[in-house]
Amino acid sequence: MKKTYICAAIAIFCWSTVATVSKLLLGTMDKYQVLCSSALLAAVALFVVNLLTGRLKQLRGFRAMDYVKTIGPCLLGNFLYYVFYYGGTARMPASQAFIVNYLWPIMSVVFACILLKEKLTGRKIAAFAMSFLGVFTVAGKDILQFNGNILTGAAMCVAGAVSYGAFTALIKKWDYDRSLAMMLGFVASFVLSLAVSLFRGVSWDIAPVAVLGLGWNGVCCMALASTCWALALKEGNTAKVSNLAYITPFLSLVWVAIFLKEMPTVWSVAGLCLIVLGIFIQLKDKK
Repeated sequence: MKKTYICAAIAIFCWSTVATVSKLLLGTMDKYQVLCSSALLAAVALFVVNLLTGRLKQLRGFRAMDYVKTIGPCLLGNFLYYVFYYGGTARMPASQAFIVNYLWPIMSVVFACILLKEKLTGRKIAAFAMSFLGVFTVAGKDILQFNGNILTGAAMCVAGAVSYGAFTALIKKWDYDRSLAMMLGFVASFVLSLAVSLFRGVSWDIAPVAVLGLGWNGVCCMALASTCWALALKEGNTAKVSNLAYITPFLSLVWVAIFLKEMPTVWSVAGLCLIVLGIFIQLKDKK
């Protein structure tokens, strides 16, 4: 049990730094550069983990369709999600972007109803409405004032949440090892983001300090966090461990305030509470 909560704590801590690290990196780098470099480091880190644990042997039995079934959903969660989230973060305050992006748990419920034919209940509809009310509370003032950057940023963060929600629904019926599948997903994400970067002619002059940020983003926020979270869910009580994830956005606001000097507004905190309340409403329905 102690190991379970240690793994969960590591994942939550790493994820809570995503908003701060992303904002700092996007201040000097293109979003595709950040994704390309981070995905490469994540793929390498997971390759080492899979090599040491003997999981790489499973690839010998993979056929073309197995690669399609693993990489396909990962392009939603490991590529499109980050493209949209980084795009949104570059256009609006990090705290707002992270809060709006936290719609993904509700979107995973929506896609479970659409793709997995789970029952759509009144409670789920209420949770969905509550979460979107939270998004409007976070960015509504700027949206009503037709602030172009905030409007575009919020739309991109919502698109990121939709992508990740679809990803989580699709992988529910995976028969593949999560660590191995995520490695393949990050490899695909690296290849795609590299291709886009080369097509756009992006300059690859990366500041030395950015290398540290990319290392943390790729190895810790992507590879380590996902691996630790998988271990925590496997070893512990799924419901209890999953509830710990709701600490993440609140802890994220702390790092944003300390390192980016962005003090969260009353509306941002209120919006976050509405989104989390929506998530709890649908969890009650699941019980």
